[in-house]
Amino acid sequence: MARRWWHLGVGLAVWVGWLMPVGLVSGLAWAAEEAPEWKVGLARVKITPEGPIWMAGYAARNKPSEGVLLDLWAKAMLLEDKTGHQGLILSADVIGFNKRVWEAVVERVGQKTGLKPEQILLAPSHTHTGPVISLGGETGYTMPEDQHKIVHQYTEKLVGQLAEIAAAALADRKPARLAWGWGVVHFPMNRREFTAKGVILGVNPSGYVDRRVPVLRVDDPEGKLRAVLFGCACHCTTLTGQHYVLSGDYAGFAQEHIEKQFLGVQAMFLAGFAGDVNPYPRGEIEHVQKHGQELGTEVCRVLQGKLQPVRGPLQTLLESAEAPLQPVPPKEELEKLAKGPYHVAYNAKRMLAALEAGHKMPPSFPVPIALWQFGQDLTLVGISGEVLGEYLLRVEKAIGPLNLWVTGFANQVFGYLPTAKAISEGGYETRGLYGEVVGFFAPEAEDVVVAKIRQLAEKAGRPLPS
Repeated sequence: MARRWWHLGVGLAVWVGWLMPVGLVSGLAWAAEEAPEWKVGLARVKITPEGPIWMAGYAARNKPSEGVLLDLWAKAMLLEDKTGHQGLILSADVIGFNKRVWEAVVERVGQKTGLKPEQILLAPSHTHTGPVISLGGETGYTMPEDQHKIVHQYTEKLVGQLAEIAAAALADRKPARLAWGWGVVHFPMNRREFTAKGVILGVNPSGYVDRRVPVLRVDDPEGKLRAVLFGCACHCTTLTGQHYVLSGDYAGFAQEHIEKQFLGVQAMFLAGFAGDVNPYPRGEIEHVQKHGQELGTEVCRVLQGKLQPVRGPLQTLLESAEAPLQPVPPKEELEKLAKGPYHVAYNAKRMLAALEAGHKMPPSFPVPIALWQFGQDLTLVGISGEVLGEYLLRVEKAIGPLNLWVTGFANQVFGYLPTAKAISEGGYETRGLYGEVVGFFAPEAEDVVVAKIRQLAEKAGRPLPS
């Protein structure tokens, strides 16, 4: 009789296992393990502008937004290891943060939470259907004066909202376990198309693309899914300058898809090294919905598979690489460049204006680099700016390809960070800085950035290749 009941119990357990949501199944695997060594806090806030606002991403737009396709969100994830060290990830459906806004966010968050700059990672999705983000100074967009005021007010509010959800996530800390894995998507496409007239923004099927989808799963002690952090190395440019409806592009739709599959779960997005990668196909609302569903579905698949535990301790480092800039060309050459393609004319005109005003242009630019080390299980490298995809190959060679997650646009978006190879080839992605500092990166910038990453990885204790 006892044996019959044992078999019945096993059968019932298997049957229940098939019926349980995937967010609960993983709890069976954790049952015999020691207490969780992490605490994780979560918070979110809707950041959709309340009215028409000038949109970021395409300089050709000539009017404010005309509606909302998908609400914009900012989300916070506060990680705390068993030593009490904390790291905060703030994701947002916006184009990015310039130096002035980044510093404002870090200061306000620090006041609310006590966190230092190296403990805070800003992760914009780089959507091109979100609002312009600026607290004054150079924006790169030609817009009416009233829109400057609207953008400034929106950004001021956003800074406050980010600080508020940071504090809320800190207060929300609960025991948690972390695990991670990979998926793959197929819509990212290299956009550096080679033609007889040079490199253009187009479609290059043979160009380098990182199609991996890193996924971090956050479970409660019973194994129920609480949050997911995922990435994709592709510009959020499915919708073009002809579109005037606000959205988080494919990344926003992917997050929405995941959160519909797992009610109550918070999904957050980290953009990869996507400086020269566009979605394909693009240009239609049906495309952005399709790409979002593809990415969201793949994340959900990865969540149901076997993932690798992520343990502590957590180290959070933040330093800058002094990336050299090209020498300022003679005035005559600048005048010629100012009549050329937009990607060189923009900086050439700004250089001419700086020279006429007697301003001295710097020989280098400090590229912020964040490195978070999770024990021996995972290294997260965040490079500021629009980082070209082939930087991943250099980073993998410098610090090893295993247990590595990279994100671009991290903290500060100052312009494009091209590889030395791309600089020699030319094209839009070599335009350099488009913020308040003027300049084109020199080929040597790549080596300087990679050397800094290796230095930070060594400091964090990551095993390095010889």
